[in-house]
Amino acid sequence: LSWAPRPGLSPNAAAALLASGPDGEMLWLDVTHRPGQAPWVQLMGRYLLPPCKQRWHTCATFLPQEGLLVCGDRRGSLLLFPCSSSSGWAPESTSIVNGGTDPVVEDSSNELEPSCLLHKGALPLESPLSVLFGLHGKTGVTSVTIHRGYIYSTGRDGVYRQLHLRDQQLEVLQKHRPCKGLQWIEELHFTLDGDLLVVGFHADNFVVWSSRTGENIHCIPCGGGHRSWSYCSSPLAEVFVFIKSGDVMLYHREAEPCEQQVLLASLHGREITCVRRLGAVEVPGHATINVFVTGSEDTTTCVLVLNENSRAAVPLARLSDHISSVRTLAFATGPGDDGFGDEGLSALLFSAGGRAQIECYRLLCTGDTASESAVACQVIHVASHRLDKHWEQKKNRHKFVKMDPETRYMSLSVVPGTSTKQLPTPWKFLAAACSDGSVRIFGLLEAARKLVLVAESFHHQRCVLKVEAFLHTWAGGERRHLLCSAATDGSVAFWDITGPIMDAADALHQAEGEMQPLALDAPLVTVMAHSCGVNSLHIREAPEGRYLVASGSDDGSIHVCLLEVALVRGEATAGTCLQVLERVSRPCAHAAHVTGIRVLRPDLLLSASVDQRLTLWKRCPGELVPLSTTFFHVPDLAELDCWEVAEAGGELRYYCVLCGQGLEML
Repeated sequence: LSWAPRPGLSPNAAAALLASGPDGEMLWLDVTHRPGQAPWVQLMGRYLLPPCKQRWHTCATFLPQEGLLVCGDRRGSLLLFPCSSSSGWAPESTSIVNGGTDPVVEDSSNELEPSCLLHKGALPLESPLSVLFGLHGKTGVTSVTIHRGYIYSTGRDGVYRQLHLRDQQLEVLQKHRPCKGLQWIEELHFTLDGDLLVVGFHADNFVVWSSRTGENIHCIPCGGGHRSWSYCSSPLAEVFVFIKSGDVMLYHREAEPCEQQVLLASLHGREITCVRRLGAVEVPGHATINVFVTGSEDTTTCVLVLNENSRAAVPLARLSDHISSVRTLAFATGPGDDGFGDEGLSALLFSAGGRAQIECYRLLCTGDTASESAVACQVIHVASHRLDKHWEQKKNRHKFVKMDPETRYMSLSVVPGTSTKQLPTPWKFLAAACSDGSVRIFGLLEAARKLVLVAESFHHQRCVLKVEAFLHTWAGGERRHLLCSAATDGSVAFWDITGPIMDAADALHQAEGEMQPLALDAPLVTVMAHSCGVNSLHIREAPEGRYLVASGSDDGSIHVCLLEVALVRGEATAGTCLQVLERVSRPCAHAAHVTGIRVLRPDLLLSASVDQRLTLWKRCPGELVPLSTTFFHVPDLAELDCWEVAEAGGELRYYCVLCGQGLEML
């Protein structure tokens, strides 16, 4: 049995009672309250739950605008049923006295006779319109809530999910893990001041966790969640009541003024390992607002805005799908996905890191003058991939050595220019540098929510730290997809991945998204740029179809080489040839690891190091000349990102954002 608020009516006047019975049949009964008399009961609908071992519902709620009913069951599934066709859906027709088809009969002793169930066969047994089977695992769905047009579900898998409806189908947007150890989530409470309270059980304690502050508001020892309990909160007081050892226990707390003042809210719980600028959002009445994404050792990814006027960082969304640290981020751009849609700023976000895990999201940022940040961000989880999970699905896996569970993705780069008429499906491709010595290529089909490993190579034989993909187009329109990778031995390798990408696109199209990974060809050329690990890498196209490749190393050195791409015509096919025209090296450019480098112009470089110096370099024939040095305040610099803005007078202004033990924009 469970209760659900009746749409359009006061909870004190009427409510819906949902009852699960034999053979997966669920009944919707309307119960109307009458002061001083027994309540009226009317059968409104019959629903069939999908077959499973424990076939009963656990929670439900109505979507009045759509005329639908959402419920969760004991198997962890979310179900969507139609209910608009049932008699008496409209609020004005819910009166049993005026329109009841099966009136409840009262005898002289004022006891109810359940005559509303005698003719239940007259109502059709509705099957679900949409089923998300086992969404919350085998421990069941604990609550379903509607808030601002979105559906929120909770379960005893330690996760709450945000969903929406698309063509009368339930679609998961994203999932959240509130805090470590809170495995039983029972309810969500949306407060008037915009906070989201997560109610659940941690071991034998009842916990109320605030998503705004990221801390427990209450922690009450009660013996655990296997008991009857209830929680209610208001601006004046909070009450928690539960049964323990046969006794009814009451916990009551009146509202008290908060004496704690947060001087500066934290973005992450640990070091920020990567940062990328998503773009700028124009909001009427506000200066241009920059949107950034950061990843951290605390396993979360944060979408935030940096306000130049207030100098405050305001989080828009926090993504918690990773089970280990987030090491690298990348955005997908290209034809039809330029980041500036009709509705705002849109992009595909890839995040990767420890435990060989990649997550992909669709971000949509729009102006919202009502919010504190003036920007609203919608996040849709698109796909995910883990190498060990891929291994577990292999046939005859006992014959193979399992991949290293400690493999980390060190760097990501989206292969540009793949959305063309040459490819039969709109696949996007992603290159990854891996700590197990491999360079891997993944393919993403957003419509099918598939992320597939399509090619790999173990050429480096040691940890690969950086990858950067770039596109070369000849005058005739022919394209070549090129890739640059750098490893811990200081080597920088250049690959032509056009063939594997074309072959992978054909294989994926024919096999409907499943394929065995291809082998990448050997690199076209390898340059020993440094004496040890390459911690930063950037490629920029120069005039005459040439490319500047800048890298920074653990030894504090900077290396720049000028590449030229040539087309070699063979008897059967055309190949790519790379020539290194010029190499410039600057030993001891910094006093510590160079963890960020950008080619701003063909004659201008920017480098950043753990020594907390940001240095501009002028590229001259055969040397790099320092122009200026600025000290920044972020210790243990992890990454640098840059962009340019055209001012009103026509001059270019360069901005950069740095991350490490903090975040800074210059």
